[in-house]
Amino acid sequence: MGVTKTQVFTAKQNRIADLAKAFSHPARVAIIQHLLKEKSCVCGDLVDVLPLAQATVSQHLKELKQIGILRGEINPPRVCYCINEVVWRETKAIFAGIFEEEVKPDCC
Repeated sequence: MGVTKTQVFTAKQNRIADLAKAFSHPARVAIIQHLLKEKSCVCGDLVDVLPLAQATVSQHLKELKQIGILRGEINPPRVCYCINEVVWRETKAIFAGIFEEEVKPDCC
Protein backbone atom coordinates (compact mmCIF):
# COMPACT_ATOMS: atom_id res chain seq x y z
CA MET A 1 0.00 0.00 0.00
CA GLY A 2 1.27 3.47 -0.86
CA VAL A 3 2.09 6.36 1.42
CA THR A 4 -1.01 8.41 2.28
CA LYS A 5 0.82 11.75 2.55
CA THR A 6 -1.53 12.92 5.30
CA GLN A 7 1.21 15.29 6.46
CA VAL A 8 0.67 17.53 3.40
CA PHE A 9 -2.87 18.33 4.58
CA THR A 10 -3.95 20.53 7.47
CA ALA A 11 -4.73 19.12 10.87
CA LYS A 12 -8.38 20.07 10.32
CA GLN A 13 -8.50 18.23 6.97
CA ASN A 14 -7.01 15.14 8.58
CA ARG A 15 -9.50 15.35 11.46
CA ILE A 16 -12.42 15.64 9.02
CA ALA A 17 -11.14 12.57 7.17
CA ASP A 18 -10.82 10.64 10.45
CA LEU A 19 -14.35 11.56 11.50
CA ALA A 20 -15.71 10.72 8.04
CA LYS A 21 -14.16 7.29 8.44
CA ALA A 22 -16.64 6.64 11.25
CA PHE A 23 -19.42 6.82 8.67
CA SER A 24 -17.58 4.98 5.89
CA HIS A 25 -18.90 1.53 6.79
CA PRO A 26 -22.56 0.62 7.32
CA ALA A 27 -21.71 -1.44 10.42
CA ARG A 28 -20.17 1.62 12.07
CA VAL A 29 -23.19 3.71 11.08
CA ALA A 30 -25.47 1.06 12.63
CA ILE A 31 -23.36 1.02 15.82
CA ILE A 32 -23.52 4.82 16.11
CA GLN A 33 -27.27 4.84 15.47
CA HIS A 34 -27.84 2.13 18.07
CA LEU A 35 -25.74 3.89 20.69
CA LEU A 36 -27.49 7.20 20.03
CA LYS A 37 -30.84 5.48 20.50
CA GLU A 38 -29.88 3.47 23.57
CA LYS A 39 -27.52 6.06 25.15
CA SER A 40 -25.04 3.30 26.08
CA CYS A 41 -24.42 -0.29 25.21
CA VAL A 42 -22.34 -3.35 25.97
CA CYS A 43 -20.44 -4.96 23.10
CA GLY A 44 -22.29 -8.23 23.56
CA ASP A 45 -25.60 -6.42 23.14
CA LEU A 46 -24.41 -5.05 19.79
CA VAL A 47 -23.69 -8.57 18.59
CA ASP A 48 -27.34 -9.41 19.32
CA VAL A 49 -28.51 -6.38 17.30
CA LEU A 50 -26.11 -6.55 14.33
CA PRO A 51 -25.74 -9.44 11.89
CA LEU A 52 -22.00 -9.60 12.58
CA ALA A 53 -19.61 -11.79 14.53
CA GLN A 54 -18.27 -10.65 17.91
CA ALA A 55 -14.78 -10.12 16.45
CA THR A 56 -16.14 -7.94 13.64
CA VAL A 57 -18.19 -5.80 16.03
CA SER A 58 -15.15 -5.43 18.28
CA GLN A 59 -13.01 -4.28 15.35
CA HIS A 60 -15.57 -1.63 14.38
CA LEU A 61 -15.83 -0.48 18.01
CA LYS A 62 -12.05 -0.22 18.12
CA GLU A 63 -12.05 1.99 14.99
CA LEU A 64 -14.74 4.26 16.44
CA LYS A 65 -12.99 4.51 19.80
CA GLN A 66 -9.64 5.22 18.14
CA ILE A 67 -10.98 8.38 16.47
CA GLY A 68 -12.70 9.39 19.70
CA ILE A 69 -16.34 9.22 18.68
CA LEU A 70 -16.91 6.49 21.30
CA ARG A 71 -15.95 6.24 24.93
CA GLY A 72 -15.59 2.90 26.62
CA GLU A 73 -15.77 1.98 30.27
CA ILE A 74 -14.00 -1.25 31.11
CA ASN A 75 -15.88 -3.30 33.68
CA PRO A 76 -14.42 -6.80 33.23
CA PRO A 77 -15.34 -8.94 31.48
CA ARG A 78 -17.38 -6.34 29.57
CA VAL A 79 -16.76 -2.94 28.08
CA CYS A 80 -19.63 -0.46 28.00
CA TYR A 81 -19.52 1.92 25.03
CA CYS A 82 -21.29 5.23 24.55
CA ILE A 83 -21.05 8.24 22.27
CA ASN A 84 -18.40 10.78 23.32
CA GLU A 85 -20.55 13.92 23.56
CA VAL A 86 -17.63 16.31 22.98
CA VAL A 87 -16.52 14.55 19.79
CA TRP A 88 -20.14 14.15 18.66
CA ARG A 89 -20.64 17.93 18.90
CA GLU A 90 -17.33 18.49 17.08
CA THR A 91 -18.41 16.11 14.31
CA LYS A 92 -21.80 17.79 13.93
CA ALA A 93 -20.20 21.25 13.75
CA ILE A 94 -17.56 20.19 11.22
CA PHE A 95 -20.00 18.53 8.85
CA ALA A 96 -22.63 21.25 9.27
CA GLY A 97 -19.97 23.77 8.24
CA ILE A 98 -19.05 21.78 5.16
CA PHE A 99 -22.66 21.22 4.10
CA GLU A 100 -23.56 24.88 4.64
CA GLU A 101 -21.24 25.81 1.78
CA GLU A 102 -23.14 26.57 -1.39
CA VAL A 103 -22.26 24.90 -4.67
CA LYS A 104 -21.50 27.30 -7.48
CA PRO A 105 -24.32 26.91 -10.02
CA ASP A 106 -23.45 26.04 -13.60
CA CYS A 107 -19.81 25.26 -12.79
CA CYS A 108 -19.47 22.80 -15.67
